Amino acid sequence: MIGKLSGNIDSIARNHLVLDVQGVGYIVHASSRTLSRIGQAGDTASLLIETQVREDAITLYGFADPAEKSWFRLLTSVQGVGAKAGLSILSVCPPDQMGFILASQDKAALTRADGVGPKLAARILTELKDKAGDIDLSLAKPGAPAQAAQGTTRPAPASSVEGDAVSALVNLGYARAEAYSAVMRALAKAGEESEETKDNLQAVIRLALKELSA
Repeated sequence: MIGKLSGNIDSIARNHLVLDVQGVGYIVHASSRTLSRIGQAGDTASLLIETQVREDAITLYGFADPAEKSWFRLLTSVQGVGAKAGLSILSVCPPDQMGFILASQDKAALTRADGVGPKLAARILTELKDKAGDIDLSLAKPGAPAQAAQGTTRPAPASSVEGDAVSALVNLGYARAEAYSAVMRALAKAGEESEETKDNLQAVIRLALKELSA
């Protein structure tokens, strides 16, 4: 079983690349996110590999970082989500946002991926909302690597300061997952100031807006 490949990029196509490893060209399928980050033809590259073996084919899927590979495995554990759909989702939903997308039940974010309709998106959200406990939603920051969790994934916002703040930001035009992550960071900072600030809706919204503009 192949776990990692390092070599020179021979060529890059829309959904895969050919990686030359000591004269052997491996076709590695990858998300557009990984393909855009890995480099250009002639560059050296290293990819984490997920190998899928079927009766008629052995297919390699490559990932630039462990978080993307973990999300790929988790996504493809859902019935109806094949490797192609999993890569499509990761192409439009970065790994550092996936936890927030699940926690905020952001169906719209998932349906931006090719081949993912409302029904499949709903199934993904339902099946995975309690399986992403390895991501600390209260500390993870968009653009930064996901961190190991201290507990489990937080549930979607309820009718509270948290939920009201998210709803307010969504009404201002922010994506639900983006709003949710900003509110989580705002609540953490508000809690450092005082419990009164943490329970003040306007204060939380103000802090969340600062997070979004940072």
